[in-house]
Order: sequence, then structure tokens, then C-alpha cells
Amino acid sequence: MTTKTAAAAARATVYGYPRQGQNRELKKAIEGYWKGRVTADALRTTAADLRRANWQELADAGIAEVPAGDFSYYDHVLDTTVMVGAIPERHRAAVDADALDGYFAMARGTQDVAPLEMTKWFDTNYHYLVPELGPDTVFTADSTKQVTELKEALALGLTARPVLVGPVTYLLLSKPAPGVAADFDPLTLLDRLLPVYAEVLGDLRAAGAEWVQLDEPALVQDRTPAELNAAARAYRDLGALTDRPKLLVASYFDRLGDALPVLAKAPVEGLALDFTDAAAANLDALAAVGGLPGKRLVAGVVNGRNIWVNDLEKSLATLGTLLGLADRVDVAASCSLLHVPLDASLERDIDPQILRWLAFARQKTAEIATLARGLAQGTDAITAELAVNRAALSSRATSPITRDPAVRDRAAAVTGSDTRRAQAYPERAVAQRAHLGLPLLPTTTIGSFPQTTELRTARADLRTGRIDTAGYEERIRNEIRDVISFQEKTGIDVLVHGEPERNDMVQYFAEQLTGYLATQHGWVQSYGTRYVRPPVLAGDISRPDPMTVRWTTYAQSLSDRPVKGMLTGPVTMLAWSFVRDDQPLGDTARQVALALRDEVNDLETNGTSVIQVDEPALRETLPLRAADHASYLAWATEAFRLTTAGVRPETQIHTHMCYAEFGDIVQAIDDLDADVISLEAARSHMQVAHELAEHGYPREAGPGVYDIHSPRIPSNDEAASLLRKGLEAIPAERLWVNPDCGLKTRGWPETRASLENLVAAARTVRGELDGSTA
Repeated sequence: MTTKTAAAAARATVYGYPRQGQNRELKKAIEGYWKGRVTADALRTTAADLRRANWQELADAGIAEVPAGDFSYYDHVLDTTVMVGAIPERHRAAVDADALDGYFAMARGTQDVAPLEMTKWFDTNYHYLVPELGPDTVFTADSTKQVTELKEALALGLTARPVLVGPVTYLLLSKPAPGVAADFDPLTLLDRLLPVYAEVLGDLRAAGAEWVQLDEPALVQDRTPAELNAAARAYRDLGALTDRPKLLVASYFDRLGDALPVLAKAPVEGLALDFTDAAAANLDALAAVGGLPGKRLVAGVVNGRNIWVNDLEKSLATLGTLLGLADRVDVAASCSLLHVPLDASLERDIDPQILRWLAFARQKTAEIATLARGLAQGTDAITAELAVNRAALSSRATSPITRDPAVRDRAAAVTGSDTRRAQAYPERAVAQRAHLGLPLLPTTTIGSFPQTTELRTARADLRTGRIDTAGYEERIRNEIRDVISFQEKTGIDVLVHGEPERNDMVQYFAEQLTGYLATQHGWVQSYGTRYVRPPVLAGDISRPDPMTVRWTTYAQSLSDRPVKGMLTGPVTMLAWSFVRDDQPLGDTARQVALALRDEVNDLETNGTSVIQVDEPALRETLPLRAADHASYLAWATEAFRLTTAGVRPETQIHTHMCYAEFGDIVQAIDDLDADVISLEAARSHMQVAHELAEHGYPREAGPGVYDIHSPRIPSNDEAASLLRKGLEAIPAERLWVNPDCGLKTRGWPETRASLENLVAAARTVRGELDGSTA
């Protein structure tokens, strides 16, 4: 095919689309189903309507090939587990009795059965359900969902491409099932899994699929020769199938590296690669292997993870270079648009000058369609779009909104002494124990308490003017009094105020810092029915006024026990925002850290002796390639220390992390120099406690004993059992007792019962320790 005809063949496509609907209809239907207010048939109808609306919207925007199968009630990796029949034995009866209820039981657990472990999807804030596999796992194909959704799209007269998690990524994301040896390698099941994928591909072909996309993002990480050989074998075998659709193997989030020549040589018909700045090396690597002669290349030139408008001329230049490297070049976002909000045009409170800089999912599909048209027909066909794009980019680059000289001067003046506490931990620990007077195995929570309907209504009433500020603040005071009273009666040692005034742990602070913008409709799925509105970090950051001091000091006035001040750390403020892309992340992190440092110091000045600076995103934001780890961790840990290093030795600094794999950042956790760290550990059975012990972590830690992402109420015995496991790794004088994460998403009945059991478990184990030393 000539370059001219390759360009003419260019089509626009996407890998996936936001699932929730414009008004989060899916969330409301699923939660209604859980509560018994929505029937299964009504839920299925809502889901089908949303899929139909998404496909039609994409087609109307100029997307020539729509994705099918990317829609999910909870998580696409869990959908894959169902597709391949890898149902954990403890959930099999529930799945056999009712497939939908069994699906949600795997995701959320029941009172009697624990859910699958949940962790972050690569370096995003999306969470997936971790498959559990073992040497006895038997895979069986169930393509019902995939075939049904393909047929729905085809019935609309659309060209549709089913999207599946690829077999290699599925196995690499899996863990040994409970009771299976920890060194079991799920990748050894590849030869057992491939026939199931072959059967699913055959079913999709029979249903009318011309192409099927197999996502292999795990191959952008560092992979061993054995893992790369497994990928080669997988696509050799799938490519050799006689009755199958054409195969498009997709990667995203980073450069492919050594996996690129493996996939380029595989007997598949196409590759989808990321060509955004994060993966720019893919272009040179593709040229180095001689391109993809005779194959389709889907070029991800529009950033699917951030919300800034695309530089259309830069993307067209990249696409023009790629034309000579493949038989056909199509245009796409770099990854699924699941990771961005739906539509920037819905925003009414953002300055119109700034709004023109933003591109959410609907705007990104328009950019993709524009680029495909420009590639196929030439730039004359998109002259007007290019002019608007140039103006938006120029507006942003020259806007005073993005630069504050005072903020930049302060950041430039930071020295090494600003990032180190004056005393080493052993000295601080003595001062803190004397000052706080806590018992062995002190109990605490992570920060938030249930966000009740009454609290959400109060915030809505304030926004709409149904109550005034005084009325709203009285409701907040009442809630704080109730939360403090409950914790004192339950016997918790270090209290929190419960965060009733906070809408979200990042958004709350972003709304009080300069340089940030809040959206009204920018919802993005975090997990299941949990959606967040990441704020937009558009300019330089500073803190005009204290943000948390008032409510924290009020809570402390209600109790003689210490009340923690609660802040979100600088790395998480970046990771859970749509961060600016016009300066290095480390520079932005330093600005945020200085703003938070002012807050920490004000809390201490006003009598707060325990201050928690949460960094759950520290591991999540770790680059996918090991070669990039050191530079990231250097600025990330420095930003945390810059936030916290200005306090007195008797002030105890806590941090918190959750739902990630911590083993490969234990040194970084150590480098934070926090006095106490709390971590998710309930679903992973205290794995992180042993990882800390193997490292020789010298400070205090609270591996969680209560999984707050499940409606289950852990018993006294269950929590005590986890505590005993924690004590196998962490000495009692350095072990804290706490939940895995904040309690915002839980209801009060389960929260009360769970925390009462947690405190009882701590007392039980304290008694055992007292007996052992008597």
C-alpha cells in the first residue's frame, strides 16, 4: 500500500469510554440493586441503554470503529475472570446460584466470604480485582458478555471491535490463591489459558467480529526473557488459529521496550501503541525494527489520561512519520478514555479562557476524529480546527494564571535542611511516647467517617442556598461531636474529627489552594461505583489561608485524647488531580509541599500533636519502568519531607497508603521519615507487614485489620488473628491497630460494629502480650 492510500485508509477509534453515563446512571442503578430498590432486569436495561448511548455518541463524533466489551458493572479484569472461568472456590456457589450476585460477591465480599483483593491498575487511580490462581485452576470459556455486547453494537449498524484483557497481562496481574504457595507463578498456566482465549475468539468471530483487541499493558513494564517468550508463544498460538478474527494487540501507559520486537514479529494483524510524550520512544523503536509491513498500526497520539487539549499539529507530525512504518495507520487515544471525565462542555463554573484548554472524553473523541480526517484528507480539510487549537495552546502558554513569581521564588529557595527533621527517629519516639502516653497497640482510624445522606444533603443545601453558612457549620459541629463521642465510648486511643466537611480528600484541599480548579461534572471511576472528581491543577500553587485548623482544633477541644490533623500529601494531590503538563512534576510537587508545610505548622501551633499526611498514591505513581524509579522517588519523598520536617520532635507525623503493591517501594517508605505509617493489609493477609520487616523498617506501622472496601464486619477473632500475624513481623511496641483506609464509603451500623470489634481485638491481644510477660 502506498503512503497516499495508507493515509486515505486512516480511521478514528478508541479503546474504551467512560461507563457511568452523564449523570452517573450506572452507579445509581447498581447501588439501587444492592439495596433491593432496583431489579436485576432494570439494572441490565440501564446498562444496555448506556452502552447504546456511548456507541451512538462515538459514531456521531466520527469514530469509525467503536469498542465493545469495555463496559463493566464493576471492573474489566473481574469480567475477564468470569470470561475464563477462574472463579475462586469460595465464590463458586454464589456464582452458580446467581451469576450477577456472585459477580458482586467477588467484587465486594459478603459477611461470610471475603472478596478478591483490589489494587491499582498500573500507575492509574483505577482499581482492579486481582485474579486468584493456583496449580489446580481449571479455565473454562464463558463469552456470554463479550458476544452479547458485540451483537448489540452490530445491531446498531456500527463497526465494532471487542476489547479483551490479553492472556499474558491477565496472568501477570494475577496472584497465588489463598493456600497456594507464595512462589507459584500464574504465568505457568498460559498453555492452559490459551485454548480458552481461542474459544472466545471463535465465538466472537461467529458473532460477526472482524477485529478483536487484546490489551497487553503489562508488556510496557520491565519483563524477563521468560515473560517475553511467553508473550511470543501466546501470540504465535493465537495467531495460528484458522477461524478467528483479526488480532490487534494493544499496549499503553509507557514504551514497550524489549516487547516491541516480540509483538512486531508475532503473526497478528495489528498493533496499537502509545505515542504520547510518556511513550515517545515507541516511535524510534518501531522504526528500528523495520516498522509493521503488511500490518495495521493504531497510533495513540491523544493523551487518554490527562485533560489538556491535544497539540494537533504535533500529533499530525507524528502520524505523518508513522505512515511509512505500517500498512495502515489509524488514530486513537493513548489508552481507554475511562480515565478522564465525560464532557468538559458541561462545566459552567470554569473560566471560559481555561475551559478552552480542557478536553474530556467527548472532546478527545473529536480530536481523534479531526486527526484522522487530517491524516486522510490533508491539513486543508481541518484548517478551522487547527486554528482554534493553536489559539487555545497559545492562550494557555501565555496566561498569567499559570505562573506566580512569588511561588516560584519560594520553591527555588528550598534547601536540604528544609527537608530533614531536626532529630532522628529514636529521639523523636521517646519524646512522642512521653507526650502522648499511648498504650501498647494503640488504636486509631485513618481519618474519614461515614459520609451520610444528611451530610451530603447539607452540602447541597449550602450550595443551593437552602441553608446559610451558619446553619451548615452547625450541622458540621454536631457531626464532629457525635464522631468524637463515639470514638471515646468505643475506646479508640487516637481520634479523628471524621472529616464531615470534606467532599473528597484531594478536592477539599484543591478548592482552597490557588492554581487548582474544581469541576462540577468531572467524575472518573476509581473502583466499582466509587467515582471521584479529580481537580485540575492549572497554575502555580499557594495556600492563602489555613484549611483544616478550625475543625481540627474544635474536635480537640471536645476530648483529652489526641485528635489527628488530617492532610492529603503532595504526591497524592498530584496523582489524584489532572496535573499540569507544562513543567516537571517534581517542580509542581515542591509547590504543593510548601503550601501543605504551612498547614502542618499551623496545626502544630494550634495544639495538634498528631498530624497525618496521607500518601496513598506514592506507589501508584511509581513509573512503570525501573530505570525511571530513582528520579521519581527522589522528588516524591523530598516533597513529603518538605511538608512535614518543620515540626517539633514531640509532634508525631503519620502517613497512610492503601491498595497498592508496596514491596518494591519499602525503601522509599523508609525515606519518608514518618513516625507512623498505616497501610492496607487485610485483603493481602498482612503481606506488607512482612515486607516492612524484611526491609528492617525501624519506625511504627499500622497494617490494617479491617477491609473497608467490603460491607463485611470483621469479628473480634478475625481482627485479632490479623493482629497476631502482624506481630510476627512488627514488634508490639511499634504496632498500631487500624482499618485499611478511611470509612467515608461505609454506613454507620457496620462502622460501629467493625470498630468496636477492632478495639476489642486490640485489647484481647494486649492481654495475651501481658500474659506472656507476666
